[in-house]
Amino acid sequence: MSTPPSDLRQTLDRIGEGKYVSLTTFRSNGQPVPTPVGSLIHQGTLYALTPPETGKIKRIRNNPQVTIAPCNMKGIIPTGAPTVRATARLLDPTETARVQEMMRRRFLVYRLVHLVDRALRRERRLVAIAIAIAIAIDT
Repeated sequence: MSTPPSDLRQTLDRIGEGKYVSLTTFRSNGQPVPTPVGSLIHQGTLYALTPPETGKIKRIRNNPQVTIAPCNMKGIIPTGAPTVRATARLLDPTETARVQEMMRRRFLVYRLVHLVDRALRRERRLVAIAIAIAIAIDT
């Protein structure tokens, strides 16, 4: 069953209630690759961070079409949870810094990892992903 456009905001809010989403990217042969990622919603866009060398970055560069669904940290999607088609966009370093600050405010674990990295004088390179919903499916 498809969700009408007027309900997209409500669907996005439902997906963003948790701390994780299952971000499904697609290989060049069309095979889906779901990955749980920490996320947050800001002004109607879902954001996630990931290291630049991950497979999902390569797959998004090749095909920005993704699907998202709420999940737990292990990637398990609850029965009846909405899944939506979306378009992912990789953000530049300035936009990534803004997303990192939003993540610091939302996730205690993110702040702790950042503090450890600073104490060890280690720089953790990340790329932010902005995910805009196209249409909702399978609600």
